[in-house]
Amino acid sequence: MALIVKKFGGSSVGSTEKIMAVAKRILDEKKPGDQIVMVVSAMGDTTDELIELAKGVKNPYQYTREMDMLLTTGEQVSIALLTMAFKSLGQKAISLTGPMVGMRTNSVHTKGKIIDIKPARVHKELDKGKIVVVAGFQGCDEKGDPVTLGRGGSDTSAVALAGALKADSCEIFTDVDGIYSADPRIVKGARRMKEITYNEMLEMARLGAGVMQPRSVEMGKYFNIP
Repeated sequence: MALIVKKFGGSSVGSTEKIMAVAKRILDEKKPGDQIVMVVSAMGDTTDELIELAKGVKNPYQYTREMDMLLTTGEQVSIALLTMAFKSLGQKAISLTGPMVGMRTNSVHTKGKIIDIKPARVHKELDKGKIVVVAGFQGCDEKGDPVTLGRGGSDTSAVALAGALKADSCEIFTDVDGIYSADPRIVKGARRMKEITYNEMLEMARLGAGVMQPRSVEMGKYFNIP
């Protein structure tokens, strides 16, 4: 029996077919007694599309609170659809937004930082035998206003939630099969790493590796989450 947080990026949930495939994969891998928390990003290029939509208004980023109100809708679509997929396969599940899982942030809209997580609701739903599907990339400030965590923020959501839940591990799924010594699409002979330390991963992330947000690696090191 293990408590595992699994994070799926936008490319992994980019269509309803992919969402159904993710749900089936999770159920195929789930062992009896396992408690699973899913953290998902917005579908495909949804966040970029929402930003483009906002550009129809002059200088939309001067209205950062409203940008966050807009951008948080992307993940809510994903969590609702994935939860429906689980239910259609006979698995109890529930979708929760960042604020619903107790993800408290500062008030720096569009690039907020997590300051506290009180995941009591998550434990309660897990104890009912449900898979909990959480919207990544988002939380709320002390006023209850939505705050997003910057690009790649779903990674940070997942690792921070894993730390707060004292999870056994946090698994980050994406459309590549691992972490490479360099971008294999550009560098011939790039090696896939069998394992990597937090410090090595942090250095790579800060130097531009697109695989994980640096803040999420820092969070993993802080909580010592595999």
